[in-house]
Amino acid sequence: MAGMARVLAERGQKVLAIDADPASNLAMALGFPKDQRLTPIAEMKELIEERTEAKPGSMGGFFKLNPRVDDLPEKYTLEKDGIRLMVMGTVQKGGGGCVCPENVMVRTLVSHLLLVRGEVVILDMEAGVEHLGRATAQAVDKLIVVVEPGQRSLEVAQKIRRLAADIGLKNIGVVGNKIRKEADREFLLSHMPDFPFLGFLPYDSRIVEADLGGIPPYQDNPEFLREMEGIVNNLIV
Repeated sequence: MAGMARVLAERGQKVLAIDADPASNLAMALGFPKDQRLTPIAEMKELIEERTEAKPGSMGGFFKLNPRVDDLPEKYTLEKDGIRLMVMGTVQKGGGGCVCPENVMVRTLVSHLLLVRGEVVILDMEAGVEHLGRATAQAVDKLIVVVEPGQRSLEVAQKIRRLAADIGLKNIGVVGNKIRKEADREFLLSHMPDFPFLGFLPYDSRIVEADLGGIPPYQDNPEFLREMEGIVNNLIV
């Protein structure tokens, strides 16, 4: 995702990257310094209580289902090299899919970003579509599933497609990752014949080393950026 954001920004696009993964490492992948970190929106208890008029963690009772969120992208983002970053976070508790103040806050903000904002919005999620509700699904231009050669990855991709179909999201693209040889590419194509592939990223020890060093995967790696440019080209056709 970081590479895609970099390519789009270099093409002059206004890019807003949203980290909605529990691992929350997108800031590092985009090259933000360690002392520049954002508190996830889902963890801002005072803000959530102010906007929803209910305490985070509470279930039942009354609270706003449409809290104000239009001012948050300007207040809670970082910017670097033409890319703005917002950390959404997830509801880290049992029953996180229920109607609770923090979940309503996150979903409302995602809806606003996808439906109202004018820039390119890239949402980095965990393996699922829980962040997308029926009201926002049609606003997503493409759901990109990253797969690796292996049975477990194939099963996850199939599950994601079923979940996406449940909320009316049918426009899916696939990126093959960590491709070591042509046989890996053929494995994915033969086992996923009805999935539209946007491209393939080779296994690259430099990307592993970049992760270990806490630097962007595209830094000093022009080959990676070229591969990502091809994926972006297929994405926006």
